[in-house]
Amino acid sequence: MFDFELETISRWISDGGFASVALQMPEGLKIRAPEISEFIERETGAIPVIVGRPCYGACDLFDYHGWADALIHFGHSPIPSQGDDPNVLYIESRSDADVDESVLDSLGGLPRRVGLLATVQYLGLIPKVKGILESSGRTVLVGDGDDRICHPGQVLGCNCSAAEAVDADVDAFLFIGEGDFHPLAAAFGMEKQVLVLNPVTGEVKDMAPVRDRILRRRFAAIQGARDARSFLVIVCSKVGQNRSELADRMVAMIRDHGRTAYRVVIEEVSSTALMSYQVDAYVNTACPRIAMDDAARYPKPMLTPPELEIALGKREWGQYLFDQIRP
Repeated sequence: MFDFELETISRWISDGGFASVALQMPEGLKIRAPEISEFIERETGAIPVIVGRPCYGACDLFDYHGWADALIHFGHSPIPSQGDDPNVLYIESRSDADVDESVLDSLGGLPRRVGLLATVQYLGLIPKVKGILESSGRTVLVGDGDDRICHPGQVLGCNCSAAEAVDADVDAFLFIGEGDFHPLAAAFGMEKQVLVLNPVTGEVKDMAPVRDRILRRRFAAIQGARDARSFLVIVCSKVGQNRSELADRMVAMIRDHGRTAYRVVIEEVSSTALMSYQVDAYVNTACPRIAMDDAARYPKPMLTPPELEIALGKREWGQYLFDQIRP
């Protein structure tokens, strides 16, 4: 179960005197939106407005102005580098899942020096897992990320700087969480083993097969773009994904290589949004995972900026770099 901190929400709305609040949630939590809306209206009198559009992270923060007095953003932590809006409340929806010493039965293959990582819902388990691993004689480190990261050990799909902070001092990483999206960021960004401990099922998974399968697809996409003559460079208008300066550099790089480049601003990057543009390849400066995870959805090769460098011969495949959004 996930903690929606309903009493915290009620106090925050009442203390702020908000007459209306927008509720923004990722897809997996939207099932609770009607229930939370009823609670807010009953307990505070404020009018809730459910944000129906997709939400992928705090980088996708809804512009509530004109819709409500304030915003409650569920399922993600703040991104410090985006600044602080006192009328935005982040509810991280921490999980109550637990682990015990029996996890060592599945983690016997971990080396002696381990870096711990987690998605925001399971950050509360880091101290306990750290203690369990240390009781087995291992050295365990938890890194502080850059200004895009709110908590020690936290990994975003576009940023693994918490792993980078301890990379030189560990031999492998253990990620606490569910799914592949977040641990793949560490697996792409680090050249070390990344294991995932699912605290709900107790299962342990090595990310290497998934990482290698996606990297093979990335190689094919790069090869497919090597002879492209025209590129569409995508800029995202979302507050936490807008890398306009990077897009300008990509356009200049493409043109310096005698190719044609166009710049387009899009809020929601999708195959439908791109289908009207007759180009040979796309370069995505929005969320890096659009190219890496969703490439099959697009009719033309979709590259990240470092992948464009490979396609244009400015970087070797052996120097492949995971594209991260930095502060």
